[in-house]
This record gives sequence, structure tokens and C-alpha cells, in this order.
Amino acid sequence: MFTTISHIALIVRDPARTAELFAGVLDAQVIANHPGDKGHPQSFAKLGDIWFVLRQGDGPATRNGDHIALEVSRDQLRDCANKLAAFDVEHFMAREDTALYFMDYDNHVFELDAGGSLEEDLNLARGTLRA
Repeated sequence: MFTTISHIALIVRDPARTAELFAGVLDAQVIANHPGDKGHPQSFAKLGDIWFVLRQGDGPATRNGDHIALEVSRDQLRDCANKLAAFDVEHFMAREDTALYFMDYDNHVFELDAGGSLEEDLNLARGTLRA
């Protein structure tokens, strides 16, 4: 019945600033900064085929294990790590430098994964479970 994610909506303090972070680090296209309805400005950014709707408000108070993971190449991973340093955004490498985690300005966590697809990970896990 479902074929794809329509969009990902995040509540952020400054939608335009977060959209510029996505543009500067992830090469997202900032499509529009809009005054929004009921006084809640919002920005729209497109990353590949993924739409992000960034709506003004109070983001998560704390971080937890929730995150958005995006598949990238190893070259893109290194490039994004350099860009994140330039933006002075908290980030760290993980899983033998095949994953890069970063936090936006509002406690949303993102993972850039260059270690293979989730399907490959699941196949490995299935093989381990059968052994």
C-alpha cells in the first residue's frame, strides 16, 4: 500500500537556519522559506528525493536513540564531516568510520551511513541467527 515516505517534518527553533545547515552540509535544495500559518514559519528543503518540512517551534528537549539515517558514499561521509566542522555542529564518527552522526541545532540526530545498506545488515543478522 505505501511506496515511499512523503516527507519528514521536524520542529525547530529557526527553520531557515536549519535549512541552511542542510544545504551547506548535505547539499539539500532549500525550496522555500514560508511565513507559515498561525505565525509558525516553516522552510522546505529537498535532499535527493526526500522532503524535509522544518516548522518553527520547540524541538525535542533531549536526545534519545531516535535518528534519521541517510545512506552516503565514503567520500560523501568525509566531505560532510569537514562541512560539519566548518558549521561548528556536534558530530562524531562511529562503526570504524563508516557512520557519521551529527546533531542539528535542536537535538535532532542524523546518521550518515557509508557502511552498506540496511538490507545487507539484515542479511548478516539473519545469517548470524541461523548459525
